[in-house]
Amino acid sequence: MSEQPTTFDYKHVGGRFLGLVASAFAAYVAIFAGAACDAKQFAFSYLFAFTFFFTICMGALFWILVHHAVDAEWSVVVRRQLENLASLLVWLAVLFIPLVFVAPKLWDWMAIPTGTSILLDEKWPYLTPWFFWMRAAFYFVFFALAATWLRTNSVLQDGDGSPLNTVLNRRITFASLPFFALCLTFSAVDWLMGLDYRWFSTMWGVYIFAGAVLSALCVLVLIITALRGAGYFQNVITLEHYHIIGKLMFAFTIFWAYVGFSQYMLIWYGNIPEETIYFLRRNTESWQILSTALVVGHFFVPFLLLLPSPGKRRPAFLCGMAVWILVMHLLDIYVIVLPALHKAGAVVSWMDFACLAAIGCTLAAVFLKRLGDVPLWPLRDPRLPKSIALKN
Repeated sequence: MSEQPTTFDYKHVGGRFLGLVASAFAAYVAIFAGAACDAKQFAFSYLFAFTFFFTICMGALFWILVHHAVDAEWSVVVRRQLENLASLLVWLAVLFIPLVFVAPKLWDWMAIPTGTSILLDEKWPYLTPWFFWMRAAFYFVFFALAATWLRTNSVLQDGDGSPLNTVLNRRITFASLPFFALCLTFSAVDWLMGLDYRWFSTMWGVYIFAGAVLSALCVLVLIITALRGAGYFQNVITLEHYHIIGKLMFAFTIFWAYVGFSQYMLIWYGNIPEETIYFLRRNTESWQILSTALVVGHFFVPFLLLLPSPGKRRPAFLCGMAVWILVMHLLDIYVIVLPALHKAGAVVSWMDFACLAAIGCTLAAVFLKRLGDVPLWPLRDPRLPKSIALKN
């Protein structure tokens, strides 16, 4: 293990970093030019892209918190890549800024005077612009602080090897878990449920959480497999680690379906107009086709393919499943956000793809830069030997 590289060599990046930066710049120029022509389409396309990457990074932060909370051994070798992913939340706070300028086009309650809507008046003062922005600022301060602090202590341990860093991260985790649950839930309510202030669901936060943690696992599989293919993690990450990640992907596929079905069933059974409007709109015209594809593709396909045990030990197979699930997660976010704009049916815009490229290339460039800043795995974590020798 000592003979293999422990830090990322940028020679494996080649010109991809500059390509990502150039692509991000070109995409931002395009979408900001498009915003001048159709600000509303830009607003919804940008929120769609932002939410997709935001949920992935939030899922990574969750797995770090779980790792420290339960004092897990198996995940030590992959934790650094989760830390690198979660640290992107700092950049996502900056990438949230364009939404500030188009907020009334997304959240129409901001432009409705007091006394115009009884439903909106009943949700005052929660749905007031000043409180909305205060909450958003608090979310990002917490996300950035927790992700950065946990990663910093982890990197410090690479140098001094002190187990006190492990203890400190556990304490940070226990203090952070309640805030994580609240901030993820209320950010989902504010930014996604708030697209239609008339609609509400008490299971919404859990539904977004399920998709976030599953998508983070998928990105983790792709990252560690790419690094192993470049010669890293040899004899550090084994098929046993893939097996555990595969089982977690299977479990959270079921969990996502369970939460989604429970939400649908309870709203359908209650038959309250303020609740049913969400699903009625997504069962209209072409939205119904996408909603059906989501059920089949996000649950039945990965459930059946991940059910047999042998596939979970095959990196290539898990990577294929990870890509498929990420595409389904992208579709899930699309079906959540865009029907608020195109109520009569799906209308695909070039800005949907351009916004994905702009935010995605930005985050990918930052992630590549951070790969080489610190060791690829926690070199002096006390649980590292047991993590490498994992058997399950």
